[in-house]
Amino acid sequence: MKQFTSTYLSLGSNQGNRLANIQQAIELIFEEVGNVTQVSKIYESKSWGFEGEDFINVCIEVQTNLPPLNLLRLLQYIEIQLGRTSSVEKSTYENRPIDIDILWMEKEILKTEMLQLPHPRMLQRNFVLAPLNDIASDKLIPDFELKVSEALKQCNDQVEAIAIEAKLKLPSYPKLNYTYIALEGNIGAGKTSLATMISTDYNAKFIPERFKDNPFLPKFYKDQSRYAFPLEMSFLADRHQQLLDDISQFDLFSEFVVADYDFYKSLIFARVTLGEEEYGLYKKIFDIMYKDLPKPDLYIYLYQNTERLLANIKKRGRSYEQEIEAAYLDNINKGYLNFIKSQQHLNIKVIDISDLDFVHHRKDYLYLIRQIAEVNYE
Repeated sequence: MKQFTSTYLSLGSNQGNRLANIQQAIELIFEEVGNVTQVSKIYESKSWGFEGEDFINVCIEVQTNLPPLNLLRLLQYIEIQLGRTSSVEKSTYENRPIDIDILWMEKEILKTEMLQLPHPRMLQRNFVLAPLNDIASDKLIPDFELKVSEALKQCNDQVEAIAIEAKLKLPSYPKLNYTYIALEGNIGAGKTSLATMISTDYNAKFIPERFKDNPFLPKFYKDQSRYAFPLEMSFLADRHQQLLDDISQFDLFSEFVVADYDFYKSLIFARVTLGEEEYGLYKKIFDIMYKDLPKPDLYIYLYQNTERLLANIKKRGRSYEQEIEAAYLDNINKGYLNFIKSQQHLNIKVIDISDLDFVHHRKDYLYLIRQIAEVNYE
């Protein structure tokens, strides 16, 4: 999963309700691009490079995983949504309801016909540097090798940018009223990706399942009948020890913890892979271990259809998973759904993500977050 990049944008408006235009643009950027982590004060200035109405301008910091040209196209689409005509060229200076420029993206240096990063003219403009200084004064602008605060002092722009009293709202994620969330799903459902994203956006403690080094896993996919019991027992011991170790580090009364698995998955997989006698022994050991562990106050099952699961498994390219059959995944899904139906003591939410791509489409991610936030804790 691509890492998030700190990106700085400049927003301006001199037509219509200027403040509302900027606020709407920030909200759309939050919905489409990434988390808006900082918003500067609002500055008013005379039009720059042409005769027109006065502008208001702000700068924002956004965390996004979009590559530069994809980001540019999406910002241009947002401008059009807010009334900027697509015929307006970026190289011209005209009245506009909204103007959004990419200033820079961390250490990204790009020189193409469509986009240059850092913005080649940003050092010439007070209306850019003044708000940018509010949120990134000590940041070094790549390529220019100059701090924002230094660039503002050295700027020779005669058009003054003056801070005004109006304020903008910083968009935010819905509140999650939980201390311990467990995300579950079939192989390839996207549990780890979603747990990682939630832990980043909510500053939560992340408990990932450690399983890649299990020596029985590749052998199991080649000979299930022989290696099912040692595999499930090793998973059981590892998960129990890991949860005891990891959760003991946290205060579940004051810290938010998100895990990409729940201990009960051990029993679900064992029910599918083990024979009756082996499963009976396994369950006795499981019940003893399960009593010791804290239970999540929200259990989320990410359902994906088998076709999508197989596509995801193929895409992530783990060699030992490539021989997994559709029937095996079907049985795992059934096992989870049967478990969910039988539970009375867990607060459970099932979300069908078969038609979602929350890693690459932020709207899908926000949809999931809002679904989670709407669960009523009992």
